Amino acid sequence: MNSYQPLMSQAGFLNTHQVEAWDEQGNRRELSIAGESPLTIYLDKKEVVTLMTLGSRPELLTLGYLRNQGFIDSIEQVKAIQVDWEVEAVAVVTHEGVEGLEQKLQHRTITTGCGQGTVFGGLMEKIDQIQLPDVRLPQSQIYGLLDSLRQQNEIYKQAGAVHGCALCQGTEVLSFVEDVGRHNAVDTLAGEMLLQRRQGDDKIFYTTGRLTSEMVIKVAQMGIPILLSRSGVTRMGMELARQVGLTLIGRAKGKSFLVFNGQQRIDYDQKPEPMPHSQKRGQKRGSKEASP
Repeated sequence: MNSYQPLMSQAGFLNTHQVEAWDEQGNRRELSIAGESPLTIYLDKKEVVTLMTLGSRPELLTLGYLRNQGFIDSIEQVKAIQVDWEVEAVAVVTHEGVEGLEQKLQHRTITTGCGQGTVFGGLMEKIDQIQLPDVRLPQSQIYGLLDSLRQQNEIYKQAGAVHGCALCQGTEVLSFVEDVGRHNAVDTLAGEMLLQRRQGDDKIFYTTGRLTSEMVIKVAQMGIPILLSRSGVTRMGMELARQVGLTLIGRAKGKSFLVFNGQQRIDYDQKPEPMPHSQKRGQKRGSKEASP
């Protein structure tokens, strides 16, 4: 196995902050909030994008972002990744440059990512060439994985205001990342996969956020055949999932989930008892009343 690793800084930092706030009774409280800092990526001295991030794994975020945007294909292309929070920037140096870099930077599309995500020119053409492996998924495995995922979301539990993403295998959570945007979290995991040379064909990707076209594109590029979320799906996200053969599962909470694409790959081996219609109506009323 190739053991090459680029020169990388280790500039992650504390991603929650203690602040004061006053509650509805006028009482002062001390609590944690999520951190957020700008990080501008420079690729071979060319400015690419500024990301807003928690800052916990900036090198992996940068690496995954460049991989998912089609600027690099392998870890061997990268000579160094150096983060400097004093200037809120990360400098990425490649060994031989990036072919067509100027053209890619000239054509970008703003997506529906948290805040604003970006897709650069030429990326959609690459999606046309992706066909993911046909992997079956037992219903019992979905439930087991959801149980494992309940132990995560540490920053969200402390401070809120973040999204979480996880790389999973079977019912095991291999790696979990939280950031202020789900596209940052997925890019960080993509960077980790690239650095560790992990393949995606036997993995499941989980996100707390919406299943948009950007999320589907990123997960498909990582070679992962199953995308699972507790949230919903957009039309373009579903269309792209059909195009690349991605099993797309949303609204996954408790024993409930909806398969938006790839239903033929689900083995329904643990069907829950159907809920009486009157109880469903009561639950809906209760959830509305409990909503903030």
